[in-house]
Amino acid sequence: MNVQAAVLDSIGGPFTVEELQLQDPKDGEVLVRLAASGVCHSDWHLVTGATKHPMPVVAGHEGAGVVEAVGDGVSRVRPGDHVVLSWTPDCGQCYYCLRDQGNLCDTFLGPIWAGTMLDGSPRLSRAGQPVYHFCGLAAFAERTVVPQESCVRIRSDVSLEVAALVGCAVATGVGSVLYTADVPPGSSVVVYGCGGVGLNVIQGAALAGAQTIIGIDTMASKLSMASHFGATETLLAGQNARAAILELTDGRGADFAFEAVGIPALQQEALRAIRPGGTVVLVGLSSVKESTNLSGAFIARQEKTIRGSYYGSVNARRDFPLFLDMYLAGKLNLDDLVTRRFRLDEINEAYRAMLEGEVARGLIVF
Repeated sequence: MNVQAAVLDSIGGPFTVEELQLQDPKDGEVLVRLAASGVCHSDWHLVTGATKHPMPVVAGHEGAGVVEAVGDGVSRVRPGDHVVLSWTPDCGQCYYCLRDQGNLCDTFLGPIWAGTMLDGSPRLSRAGQPVYHFCGLAAFAERTVVPQESCVRIRSDVSLEVAALVGCAVATGVGSVLYTADVPPGSSVVVYGCGGVGLNVIQGAALAGAQTIIGIDTMASKLSMASHFGATETLLAGQNARAAILELTDGRGADFAFEAVGIPALQQEALRAIRPGGTVVLVGLSSVKESTNLSGAFIARQEKTIRGSYYGSVNARRDFPLFLDMYLAGKLNLDDLVTRRFRLDEINEAYRAMLEGEVARGLIVF
């Protein structure tokens, strides 16, 4: 079949909306009609070259839709099911899946970063030439074919526009607090970066019962959003931020600092912002070209802990439905995360709005 999709042909962009050919799902694969896809910075890393990936590529890794068809051997979903797409499909059988670390499943790791399905080939093409799938999803398209393991069935009484956000921003942010860091009630938390993921770190901290939640960003517009989603204090990034953090935490530093941008200098600042015995959680994805200089002596002498958080350490099949239940119970605010909706042919405008801090989360609606 033919589908409209946003294609990135080379580093630097722009995205171009074109008609592509999409094959039917093969064994273990599912055809999904997308309802909405979130506009996330991780896709922008393809444009900047911070993330290396075969091109041309259809990006988009935060999406939800309806199952239209399934290939042989599919047992997890059936046509008509509402699903959220997961960009860390779990096989359920590897070393990591058996230890409840499905977000680290290595069965799909190679094909996902090659932009293909498990058989080593993509399902998208243009004039007979392959077009690759980012994160195995290619969600910036009207329809997509994905592994059945990437489909998480959800309740049908939730808007698919809201549900799409669970597939990345909510899972990554809330999960990093509840699962990676296991933040206890009464804690002090600093969040560097108040974009889509950072706002959900803030929501997660409030949900966990943190007493002090400090949101830090370079844009004043993001700080007002941070307050709306649960930050008790907000600070503009700069030289005085650390002094303000110390003042807000009785001179000790925060119990936890979450770096949600992926900038090495911020990761180093987060280490300085926590108290002795505190924890830094690295949530934002850094460029593959960059590294962080963190003092080993400083870490050892003050017993500071650094944790990586990949996809919020979530179990997608357990947690995506759980987060939606929390939303319906009024415990998570997902409606206000979507500040603008865009058509697929407005995708370049959607990324401009994201980069200029105009949105909490932009959403491509089909």
